[in-house]
Amino acid sequence: MVGFPLLLIPLAVYNIIAFLMPSVSFTDVLFKVPMITGEAWPVTLADLLLALGVLLLLLEVVKGARPGAKFLMDHLLSLILFGAAAAEFVLWPKFGNSTFFLLVLLSMADFLGGIAQRSRRRIAYVAAETAPASRKARRQQAETPPEDAMFEPAPAAPASSARSVAESVLMDHPAPKPAPGTAPEIPSSEAPR
Repeated sequence: MVGFPLLLIPLAVYNIIAFLMPSVSFTDVLFKVPMITGEAWPVTLADLLLALGVLLLLLEVVKGARPGAKFLMDHLLSLILFGAAAAEFVLWPKFGNSTFFLLVLLSMADFLGGIAQRSRRRIAYVAAETAPASRKARRQQAETPPEDAMFEPAPAAPASSARSVAESVLMDHPAPKPAPGTAPEIPSSEAPR
C-alpha cells in the first residue's frame, strides 16, 4: 500500500468546509461538555479538527516507526501535503487563521518527524552492522583469540613460588670462582644432570 498521509483528512475536511460550505463557521459551538468544576466546555469545529489532527499525527509517527515502512513515498507525500497546506495558509484569506496554521504546523511536524525517524534508524542500522548481533556471538568473539595470537606459543605455566624464589637467588649470585692457585675445571661434554 502506498503511504497515505493521514493528516490529509483534517486538511481536506477544512478545505471542504471552507469552499463548499461558506455559511459554516469554525468558531460556532457544536456542543458543550460538562466539567467536574461545574463549568461547561464549549467544543467548536476548529477544536475537533485540531484534536483529529493530533491523533492522526500520532498514528503517522507509529506508522513511520514500523519496520519495512516505505520511507521515500511517505516523506514525499508528507512534503507535498505540507507545501500545499502552507501555500493555502499564505495565499487564501479563508485559511489565514490560527486553526489552519496549527494544522499546517502538524503537517510540518509529520514531515520533520519522518526525517528524524529515518536518520535515527540509519544510525541504529550502522551500529547493528558493526557490533555482533547477539550475546552468544559477542561471547564467542571474546573467547576466540585474535589471528596473530593463534600462531604465538602459549605462555609457560607460572612456576611455584618456592621455585621462582630459588631461581631468582641463583641468578643474582654468580657461580663460585676457583680458589687461587688451583687449576680450573674443564667441563666435560657429558655433565651429570
